[in-house]
Amino acid sequence: MRKRVNSGKISAGAIVLIVIGVLVLIGVLIVVSGYNKAVGLDEAVQARWAQVDTVLVRRFNLIPNLVETVKGYAAHEKELFKHIADTRTKYFQPGASVAQKAQAASELQGALSRLLLLSEAYPQLKANENFLKLQDQLEGTENRIAVERKRYNDAVRTLNTYARTIFGRFVCGLADVEKAEYFEAAEEQKAPPKVKF
Repeated sequence: MRKRVNSGKISAGAIVLIVIGVLVLIGVLIVVSGYNKAVGLDEAVQARWAQVDTVLVRRFNLIPNLVETVKGYAAHEKELFKHIADTRTKYFQPGASVAQKAQAASELQGALSRLLLLSEAYPQLKANENFLKLQDQLEGTENRIAVERKRYNDAVRTLNTYARTIFGRFVCGLADVEKAEYFEAAEEQKAPPKVKF
């Protein structure tokens, strides 16, 4: 009895196993790549929110200085000053969500518009150098907020678009990445500010 020696030929079964192995490897690489993309998009959203948070905190830290400057001229606007202080407290509430912080920031923006309009009623305040410096800083901060808010919303859009695709939904589920909330203007912020004396 003679044994047949395999002369280097690969059997059909081995070829099928190799092809299946390559396909499984490609599938794993695609899933890992998608998982990493989902995590990266989530981190980008969080980083953008951190930037928004930084400029909002700057705004909240400037407000007391602006309020103190204006208080001397507009002592009867106590309700406005109280509202600004309450809004600041809401923003720094421990455990506040992005939506709650965005709402507090929107409320503050409306109050700031009213505060800045007070300068029209008080010409001496309008000319006060400290008030003008604070107003310039506040306007610069508002511009930074607008830029960072746009960047944050762009990052949210990218993440949410990916999370809505079939593959993205699957890998976002694996990576425990959830859709993010947009930072949108509150309804009261869309109306023009009104100042009453």
